Amino acid sequence: MDESREPRTRVIPEATVARLAVYLRVLTGLADTGRTSVSSGELASAAGVNPAGLRKDLSYLGPCGVRGVGYAVPVLRERLARALGVEQSRSCVLVGMGNLGSALAGYAGFGTRGFSFVGLLDADPARVGDVVGGTAVRPVDDLEQVVAEHGVTIAVVTTPAPVAQSVCDRLVAAGVRSIVNFAPVALQVPAGVDVRQVDLSVELQVLAFLDQQKGVQVVDEQVVLP
Repeated sequence: MDESREPRTRVIPEATVARLAVYLRVLTGLADTGRTSVSSGELASAAGVNPAGLRKDLSYLGPCGVRGVGYAVPVLRERLARALGVEQSRSCVLVGMGNLGSALAGYAGFGTRGFSFVGLLDADPARVGDVVGGTAVRPVDDLEQVVAEHGVTIAVVTTPAPVAQSVCDRLVAAGVRSIVNFAPVALQVPAGVDVRQVDLSVELQVLAFLDQQKGVQVVDEQVVLP
């Protein structure tokens, strides 16, 4: 059965959206190697999910494959990009040009996935004028001007924790509606503004716990062995 018709409009759960972004990343990699089709089993394996879960996630986009054949890589990639809102480049600003901010700004992968840093901002006069990833660092005093100039709605915050909230408040007041926060502090935002918290230390602590549990499991198994 041909499943190449236009998608239905459905509300997609946040957890599913996160997996759709992973599928898009996998499909982009396949497209870069010249692949034109992929089976549901292969796509699911590459994304770290089971085929049934993959098919359920993609059902939110409407029919988009051919039974017994799989998915057309460029078609599904375009469908996902449209659903995620990244079919066209999205302008972003990054505030805080320390080591982490500089690394993020210099990462070329964001550009290939539909995101462009049109403004890099820092409070340190010594950093102003530095060029990172092809964009010159501007003083943080220019934040509102940069947001207005480029119609920015997405921002990345990599500032020290004590100033993250004040930076967030300025971003929101300037019209930014989505923020990725790397500062180790919970940001308070009004309704209608989305914040994604990325705390690398927390992720490492989770991994440390899981690693510790593996060790406990091994010890327990050794104890019960004859």
